[in-house]
Amino acid sequence: MIEVIPYTEDQFAEVDALWRAVFPEDPPHSHAAVAVPQKLAVQRDLFLVAVEGGHVLGTILAGYDGHRGWLYKLAVHPNARRCGIGEKLVRAAEKRLAALGCTKANLQVRSNNDEAARFWAHMGYAEEPRIAMGRHLA
Repeated sequence: MIEVIPYTEDQFAEVDALWRAVFPEDPPHSHAAVAVPQKLAVQRDLFLVAVEGGHVLGTILAGYDGHRGWLYKLAVHPNARRCGIGEKLVRAAEKRLAALGCTKANLQVRSNNDEAARFWAHMGYAEEPRIAMGRHLA
């Protein structure tokens, strides 16, 4: 049975392997070695994993700044897709965000990731007319 629970440090190796498989082109600042410690320092209870038989099959990170919520790093092991794991992770993160007073969750999808865009549309998320901008501070 698949369970969605908060991340624990003993799951690092499996999360790292999962992210490498699902996000092979991520830049170094998004790798688990950097992102996991950063997330654990801020709202660690919004880092969730889907586990079955003690093994990590999926992850989601969420954040809330008091105004808007964000969803990041939704990853499901390629051999475990289309089994409802992504939906369980998203709904669990949304529930935690709502409990904090969050009324809207945002996310970003790479423009060439049609599969992810279809998934998020299925989950009730809609494309908004925005221009995503960013700047590395380090």
